[in-house]
Amino acid sequence: MATSLRRPLSRAASTASKGTSPAILLPTSCRCFSVLNRPPPNYEGHIPLTRTERLGLAFGSGLLSFIDPRRGDLIAAFGEATAQPFFISRLRDRMLLNPTGRRILRDRPRLTSTSLDIPHLRSLPSNTVGYAYAAWLDREGVSPDTRAAVRYIDDEECAYVMQRYRECHDFSHALVGLPVFREGEVALKAFEYANTGLPMTGMAVFSAFTLKKAEWRRFWDIYGPWAVRNGVKCQDMINVYWEEELETDVDELRARLGIEKPPDLRDIRRAEREKRKRDKEAKEHARASVI
Repeated sequence: MATSLRRPLSRAASTASKGTSPAILLPTSCRCFSVLNRPPPNYEGHIPLTRTERLGLAFGSGLLSFIDPRRGDLIAAFGEATAQPFFISRLRDRMLLNPTGRRILRDRPRLTSTSLDIPHLRSLPSNTVGYAYAAWLDREGVSPDTRAAVRYIDDEECAYVMQRYRECHDFSHALVGLPVFREGEVALKAFEYANTGLPMTGMAVFSAFTLKKAEWRRFWDIYGPWAVRNGVKCQDMINVYWEEELETDVDELRARLGIEKPPDLRDIRRAEREKRKRDKEAKEHARASVI
């Protein structure tokens, strides 16, 4: 499905078409303007911000999303406010250096429940990427249609890169098997920070300090080291054309990308709950025997 992020005809091109001398225009992110003299949007849904507005958005959304990590809208706003001009452009440039990344930028595919045909993915063999993705969506109770549209990134192409990152996030979840609750999200964000360098993903890692004692110990001993090691050494995840990998063997794709699958977090938590339950029953039994 084609994206709605389309580059409008520039003012310079419009002027040239009228036979007059074209003006040299800078990107919105490089121009100074005020709230009373805001430039037109660069794509559908775009909201140009002054530098002061961008700083305020970054500070406010970052603080509030740290307090309440369930606010996806705040996390999205913080990600956009802190990604430009350097970080998202660098990620775009890494796509341009990769043949598959260039095709993605040219084709502008979108990852939605319509474009992916989730019922069809459920019918694929259980070892495929498509089946693993659909099974992960069903298990976690999430939908690919919940990703917020990009609004605050000025460059139209970079806006698509951020949109693509958001829509690929669940595929990364499914590929490594991490769940969506906070402990799993922190581990995946650490992996994404090591792989993409986006500030929002690094900021999200700080929420590890809000984890419970056992969760923090697992992150420090298992999932944190896994995230850094794999995020640094594996290929750029933004360059995976997921739509073309749906029937690929999931183990084969992990091997090609250079990703080790971490220990199953749900299994570890389940085993620890069962151990606590057994220990509690043993104590109660011992207490009853004494009485």
